[in-house]
Amino acid sequence: MVQATPKALWALAALLFTWSSLAASIKSRGSGGLFLDLADLGVDVTKRQTNNLAGYLGAFFLGADPYVYFYLSNGNDALSFRALNRGQPVIRPTKGTTGVRDPTIVPGGGSELGKKWYIIGTDLHIGRTTWDAAQRTGSRGIFVWESTDLINWTNERLVTVEDATAGMVWAPEAIWDPAKGQYLVHWASKFYPTSDPRHTGNPTNIRMRYAYTSDFKTFSAPQTLIDKNPTNIIDLNYLPLSPTSFLRFMKDETRKTVFVEVSNNGLFGTWTRPGGDGAIIQSGVEGPASYLDNVDPRKVHLLLDFYGSDGYRPFESTNPGSNSGWVGSNRNNFPKNLRHGSVLPINGTVYEALRQRWGV
Repeated sequence: MVQATPKALWALAALLFTWSSLAASIKSRGSGGLFLDLADLGVDVTKRQTNNLAGYLGAFFLGADPYVYFYLSNGNDALSFRALNRGQPVIRPTKGTTGVRDPTIVPGGGSELGKKWYIIGTDLHIGRTTWDAAQRTGSRGIFVWESTDLINWTNERLVTVEDATAGMVWAPEAIWDPAKGQYLVHWASKFYPTSDPRHTGNPTNIRMRYAYTSDFKTFSAPQTLIDKNPTNIIDLNYLPLSPTSFLRFMKDETRKTVFVEVSNNGLFGTWTRPGGDGAIIQSGVEGPASYLDNVDPRKVHLLLDFYGSDGYRPFESTNPGSNSGWVGSNRNNFPKNLRHGSVLPINGTVYEALRQRWGV
């Protein structure tokens, strides 16, 4: 095995830190699954726990409290988190419905790599509307905040991404597309005929939509990304494994299940569902949020929101490109009642700055 230099290790940490540039090798592992191995990069995986990757930052909302809450891991323990800011929100929206759900931290890509981060989320305060109204005449925009240090979040904006035929825009997330050199932003929407401007009739099924952006201010014209008509699909979450290999987790809103699909040839490549159309990871859940383990490169963590119970529960797998084999993780130090959000691996400098700024 090649001995990695400090410079090489720093470069690797930067790639892992942003997910979108992770250059893990992909090897087949039975029944369409995947196995992650960093050894081919010349790095001793037994020494991956360094000062460069020191923990994880989680962003969530809490049930009836549609604001952004930060949670910091206890070091590189991927299953142990503590509330920052004494358990109070770090972001309270002032626009739209004044409520934000499904907050996602988007690491910068390209020239913004390691220099810029965004938080995007759903414009929805369910305490001020109904679920029916939220899907017929809900917000057609996404919330955006930006930061250069993961500490200070500024430039709040609510950007409309769909036209008047859309009933809502839910659970936006984004991923840097290395092939395009832009951010691919995606969300869930349903649509009504132009002859039904008040949206009182029957809509389409819910499908995943997308647009490209370089600054989260201007977006390309939206297009359909995933349409499994007549099935309703929401809560799409990508996990990049290399510039061309990806996992994508999503919720079948019709059957109330979460499953994973795999592509080895890009975001718009051929996607397959390991185990077939009926294969699932878990039922009665939503809001999948995936992240790589900082210490064990073969392990992927997946948070699943048990929305009818106590919110997020952690799962894990060393064969993440499969719908089978996911097991419930140890929950002794994992907070209860966290709702749909995201988790980002962070380096030691950011970890300490967050602890100093927000306290634990």
